[in-house]
Amino acid sequence: MPKREKVMRMSVELPLWRALTAYRVLTMLYAVGLFASAYHEYDRPVVCIVYYAVLCVWTLATLPRVQNAVACTKRFLAVDLAIALTGIVLTPWAVTDHHIARGGPTLPSIWTAGSVLAFALKGGWRWAALASTPVAAANLIERGHPARDTVHNVILVWVASIAIGYVVEVARASERTLARALEIEAATRERERLARDIHDSVLQVLAMVQRRGAVIGGEAAELGRMAGEQEVALRALVSGGLLPVPRVSEDASEGAVVRTVEEPDDPTGPVDLRTLLVPYVGARVSLAEPGAPVPLPSAAARELAAAVGAALDNVRRHAGEGARAWILVEDEPDEIVVTVRDDGPGIPEGRLAQAEGEGRLGVAQSIRGRLRDLGGSAELISVPGQGTEVELKVPKDATKTRGKAEQR
Repeated sequence: MPKREKVMRMSVELPLWRALTAYRVLTMLYAVGLFASAYHEYDRPVVCIVYYAVLCVWTLATLPRVQNAVACTKRFLAVDLAIALTGIVLTPWAVTDHHIARGGPTLPSIWTAGSVLAFALKGGWRWAALASTPVAAANLIERGHPARDTVHNVILVWVASIAIGYVVEVARASERTLARALEIEAATRERERLARDIHDSVLQVLAMVQRRGAVIGGEAAELGRMAGEQEVALRALVSGGLLPVPRVSEDASEGAVVRTVEEPDDPTGPVDLRTLLVPYVGARVSLAEPGAPVPLPSAAARELAAAVGAALDNVRRHAGEGARAWILVEDEPDEIVVTVRDDGPGIPEGRLAQAEGEGRLGVAQSIRGRLRDLGGSAELISVPGQGTEVELKVPKDATKTRGKAEQR
């Protein structure tokens, strides 16, 4: 039976959007109730009735807008904040002086906080600070002077909205981290399952072909040798953790989405260098890698892998078919270092310069030329009788470095 893609959705902020929806409805009813209970304190009740009618219609009609971050657009936020500010500014014109003097509520009352909180949930603490500032100014204009209770309320809304916005940003980052961890766990389980299946079938067949070929001899021995090399390469692939780990896909309306099946990697995006080096592994070539992805820009990774291939070609050509080689991958903070070492006879002194003079530019162009174009370096160390070591270094921002070099 074909496998079905298992999708798990998680969202820390969806409950906050639901809470905001309920808050807006309850504070709308609260504002209307305050008006009804203190009707005698309003000089122009008709203005208040019209404003509350607009407020109620707007709040109920826009409930779908505060269901998630996608539906809550910038245009909606701007209009919503404008309605809150209009109510605050209309308050001195609609109520009595006594109402203002005793610190009575503005027309929208605490409904205004819901508008500011929508900014916080949508864009984090910076958006919350941006929305809180005009609300604070409107409240000071409504009161006419910076009274203690007004300043207290302004600071409370300011601090609360910014704090909630910051919490939302932290929650989103934690959500992405958790989703990534779950996907790595799912990929690990799938890799282990594949390793078991391959071990019980393909690897055993290749091992049997290698043994039988060695016994029969002749052309069968060559087939056995090739089967042995493929066995080593396949074993490194399934046991070395080099299967691609799926990316975390995000949906602002439903939170992070964890998928245990992933599409092919984007050829223009980062590439795990290890996956490009695995094909070089064989019976006489070993690969040592960090055990974690080694990402590089696609073009840089392929050029670096090609330079490694050129170095291994030199090993086979000059060190003999029986020589062994080792590939070591190191992920440094600012650069990637790949070392290719062999146990051949080494390179006689002056041999490289002589080869360049004869027009054979394998090391000069295939290795050093590639690394130079990437802004890196290639260092070759060889001692006669002790093998050869080629150290390749590529900066992690190889794409930018290469672009600058091409411009020059």
